[in-house]
Amino acid sequence: MSFTITTRKTSPFKDQKAGTSGLRKNTKVFQQENYVENFIQSFFNALNGDIDKELGESGRVSLMVGGDGRYFGLECVARILKLAAANPRISKVIVAQNGLMSTPAVSCCIRKYQTFAGVILTASHNPGGPNADFGIKFNCSNGGPALQHFTDNIFAISTQIAEYNIVENFECDVSKIGLKKFDIQGREFEVQVIDSVQDYLELMQQIFDFNALREYFKSGVKITVDALNGVVGPYAKRILCQELGMSESEARNCNPLPDFGGFHPDPNLTYAKSLVDLMKKGEHDFGAAFDGDGDRNMILGKDAFFITPCDSVAVLAANLNLIPYFQREGIKGFARSMPTSGALDLVAKEMGMKCFETPTGWKFFGNLMDSNQLSLCGEESFGTGSDHIREKDGLWAVLAWLSILAAKKTSIKEILIAHWKKYGRNFFFQI
Repeated sequence: MSFTITTRKTSPFKDQKAGTSGLRKNTKVFQQENYVENFIQSFFNALNGDIDKELGESGRVSLMVGGDGRYFGLECVARILKLAAANPRISKVIVAQNGLMSTPAVSCCIRKYQTFAGVILTASHNPGGPNADFGIKFNCSNGGPALQHFTDNIFAISTQIAEYNIVENFECDVSKIGLKKFDIQGREFEVQVIDSVQDYLELMQQIFDFNALREYFKSGVKITVDALNGVVGPYAKRILCQELGMSESEARNCNPLPDFGGFHPDPNLTYAKSLVDLMKKGEHDFGAAFDGDGDRNMILGKDAFFITPCDSVAVLAANLNLIPYFQREGIKGFARSMPTSGALDLVAKEMGMKCFETPTGWKFFGNLMDSNQLSLCGEESFGTGSDHIREKDGLWAVLAWLSILAAKKTSIKEILIAHWKKYGRNFFFQI
């Protein structure tokens, strides 16, 4: 069967300017007629210009698509596929099974499958549902957020757009893993549905010592996590439960839901209160929470001992040599966002390493990583990551903390107290 491309007339929307983390609006805004089509076509028009520059006029590329499972996500995936099928510059779209892919996994898979760009359907830690928020974010070929000059170009195009191209009757079942081929007016177009959990697991196995982690899980420590019904749930169950041995009952709220089960999926002391209350009982040694799209994390010790994001990245920096990936690749430098406390700077100074201060936005860390100057970075808003991908990564941060605890054979509180004694303790507050 051959599919036909249709050109549809449209009118611009004036509010499609992306912020540092993409375009976020109320879900009903995205559900307006032509709203998604305009924005994605504007992205494709900008992308086609970059393809011309890098690959020439005959160049064709692949695209990664996934999202955090929030309301309207699957419908948006279907619309993107219809639009991508109509773009002769896109030869293949790689989609997460059921459209579910954490933001760190999207970055991982862009790099693994070497796609030219990626589309992430997320509003991060914002609530989801028909009366809550939705978002679309673009990533580039290094796996990191699109740079500002590119998103500015998308916005400029969106203010002038008069038409979009679409294959109206195009359908593809994204619930089944595998490669599907289609004929679009004599041109081959492919959709590959992947298991992004497996891809992400394989990357984590290259970074951490899973045998040492399994032994730690067997040692009697009690670990629990809360995914707040966000996209991390399947990754946590596969890695922490099936691979490392955490009890399934300790994987809390790990079924992704379109409205996050009513949770505000932001891992902090306010919105992850049920985890805080559980940890206060003193029955668990380690607790962690994740946000809706999986790039943020909160770490708690026994009795709900809270690690600030600023202290978390500093402690990780001081102990990176305990993680196989950094033993192999070396430690190149550190960075933090401007609002983040100077705890990381003190560690960098003691280690004789550079510590960069950047504006808010993970794309600025990615520039340093791509220039081989950065191994670990963090921000005060519960984001931590390393140069294994180009996004912050909540589950990576949890595995890093567990690796340090396994090596030191001590508690979170004892690690923090020793750290403060050596480096001093930093405080910060927002006005």
